[in-house]
Parts: sequence; structure tokens; C-alpha cells
Amino acid sequence: MGYGHVILSEDMTKGGAVETYEDAKSCARLFSDNRERIDGIIVILPNFGNEQAVVQSIDMADLHIPVLVQACDDDTSKMDLAHRRDSFCGKLSVCNNLYQYGIPFTNTKLHTCTIESDDFSQDISRFAAICRVVKGLRKARIGAIGARPEPVHTVRFSEKILQASGIKVVTVDLSEIIAAASSFDDDARDVKAKVSAIKSYGTIPSSIPKENILKQAKLSVAIDNWMKENELDASAIQCWSSIQQNYGCGTCLSMSMMGESGKPSACEMDVTGAVSMYALMLASGKPSGFLDWNNNYYQDRDKCVVTHCSNYPKGFMGNDIEMSNLDILGATLGEERSFGAVKGKIAPGPMTFARISTDDMAACVRGYVAEGIFTDDTADTPGGIGVCEIPGLQKLMDYLCQNGFEHHVAMNRSETAELLEEAFYKYLGWEIYRHMG
Repeated sequence: MGYGHVILSEDMTKGGAVETYEDAKSCARLFSDNRERIDGIIVILPNFGNEQAVVQSIDMADLHIPVLVQACDDDTSKMDLAHRRDSFCGKLSVCNNLYQYGIPFTNTKLHTCTIESDDFSQDISRFAAICRVVKGLRKARIGAIGARPEPVHTVRFSEKILQASGIKVVTVDLSEIIAAASSFDDDARDVKAKVSAIKSYGTIPSSIPKENILKQAKLSVAIDNWMKENELDASAIQCWSSIQQNYGCGTCLSMSMMGESGKPSACEMDVTGAVSMYALMLASGKPSGFLDWNNNYYQDRDKCVVTHCSNYPKGFMGNDIEMSNLDILGATLGEERSFGAVKGKIAPGPMTFARISTDDMAACVRGYVAEGIFTDDTADTPGGIGVCEIPGLQKLMDYLCQNGFEHHVAMNRSETAELLEEAFYKYLGWEIYRHMG
């Protein structure tokens, strides 16, 4: 399947198997020596196995990474003493010991399966995604560009609680980004390249002045440079109204292009929103959108309108995009200083949504995750617009209200709720609500 592996060679133990305490020590040393290479551990039980050897190998290696447990099918026509394997039974013993040792693990969908089966291939793909989420979040570096807009207390968060899970927040004053953008020459190589990238990214109305596109390009280069210098995985940006008033453009297009290239970016300096976007991207390998739970959809109580100005990556939209002026801010601050919104209707299809928050009162990270669909329904409203259908939406909205969740939500064109729940709850220790309708 293309994944690298670290495994005992056949000459290190009897047949390469891990059956004794000495075998366990050899396996643990091998894993520990390769800890930088290993994202997860797969336990294979071709027979009953030795529960203590398996668990001691993992315990002594001390990697604290996801574990997948597989057991092989018996051939029911070969159940004599010479041929039966008893993995069905042995798996219960191994899992019992993992539970006793406090080692969290992921189970295969089927209690037993063959190594060559499609079922096991799917288990590995799902497990690899869990490993990506856990590893990515435990070492995530999130950029916080600017201050939270004062009216939006919704997006307050705790850096310290995030740090306890390994998530580092790196801050920069918006004035530093503006100063960097303003310092570039119009003909600078990076600026010209960004202008070209913007023009090929989507459709720009002919009414947009070239100098406004140039401003957006310079802002993008300044943010890109800062992100690269600080080795950041995602960002949250003070997207109004200082940047429009003090520099003269929006941030949405810059954020959209970062998201398309694998660097998610959240609006209104919503750092935990950026973490949510990043987690979804790690799980699926696809760009995430950042949306408002915004409007009811007529009297259909399982549908709602989700929208933003917007900063949606074009891959998230699933359709051609238009890049033009911010609508609401353009009307209040002036269109001449509001270029940079990504507009269009989100294409229909399945989606997963998630939200991570820090709960300062309970000193923990908590969140929710679920799946739904983007529908082909229309809503006559500006910006980036979508209509989604979620079974039990009213129950979900009640949960969000009662538990103080934000109006922002991250969405992704994938079906990854189950594995995200497992990564968040089982391996990161976060309090997670899985909405099931």
C-alpha cells in the first residue's frame, strides 16, 4: 500500500515473531530506535499470540502513538490441532491486556480478517488517517495574525490548554504583516509570481483595478513568508476591519490560496477554528472550508444555510470561483479597499464538519464532529454560499447552544467523522460529541 514499515527481521527472533519477554525487549528497542519514523503500531495476530509479549513491546517502546489490532481468519475446514490458529480467541486476550496497561488502541472493522483482504486494506487506510491526525496535531504550529476583533468574544481561547496537547500558537501583530506587504516593490519576483497565481486561481471581474490585485498579492507574499519562517501548519487572521482600513484589501483570497496549498486559515483570529480545519485536512488530504452556521432554510429543519465572505479554497468549493470585493465590508468601508473575497456556490456532495474549542472553565479541549451533505439547493445571498442537510440538525443546534460552542465551523468534502472522533477522543484525550442525528 506504499507505507514504510519497521519490523523485526526473521533472524532477530524465532521467525521474526514476538513471543517471549526477550523478544519483547528486542521489539521495543527496535521501535524506540526508530521513533522518528513510526507514526503507528500494527499488531498482527496470525495465531493466538502471546498477550504479554505484544503489550510489553508497546509499553517498553514508550512511543504513545496509535495502535491497530488485527487477527487472522481461521480456515474453518482446517480446525485440527496441526492447523487451527485461534486468533479469534487470542485477540480478546491481547486487547484485554492493552486495556489493563492503559494503552489505547484501534480495532479492525471485523474481529478477524485475512491479511490480503480489502477489509484489512480499508482498516489500514483508516488507521493511517488517524495517525496523521494525531501526529499532526501533537506537533501543530498555528499562526495567530493580529488581534481578535473586539466584538467577537466568541473566538477567545486558551493557548495553555492547546499547548498541553502539543499545539503551539505563534503570534504576530497585524502591523508587522502590513509593513512587510507595503515594503515590496511592484516588480519583485515573488509579487509578480503571486499576481500571476491569483489571476489563474479564478475569475476576476474587469471592474477590479489592477492595483487592488497587486495589494492582495503583496499581502499574500508577506503572510506566506511569515508562515514559512515560523514553520507553521495553519493560521487564524484578524480579517476585519484593520486590514481594510490600514492597508486597503481583504484577507480572504490570501487565506483561500493558503488553504488550497495545505495551510488552512480561519477567519476572525479563530485559532481553535484553524485547528479544526487542520484536523479535517489531515484526515482527508483535502482542503477545508471555514463557515458560519448562518440561516435556517425555509421550514426544512434538517437543512441550513452556511456561508462566509469568503475564504473557501477553490478545491473546497468544487466549482469555479469568482474573486471580487467583500460585500458587507465593501458597503461600509468602501469597495476600493475591499478586494479579496472568494465567491460562489458550494457544489453538492458529502461532507464532514468539526469544531474544536478550549473550555477554560473545565481546563480541557472539547469539540464535536459529524457528517452531512451539501445539497444542490440555492439561497439568494452574497459571498461563499452553501446549503447543507444534517439529520437531527435541531438536536445539534441545541447541543451547540447549551454547551457554548462558536458560530464558526470547519467543513471538509469527505466522510471522516468516525476516524476523527477516535483520534480526538481516544488518542488526544479530548471530550468529543459525535452527532448521529
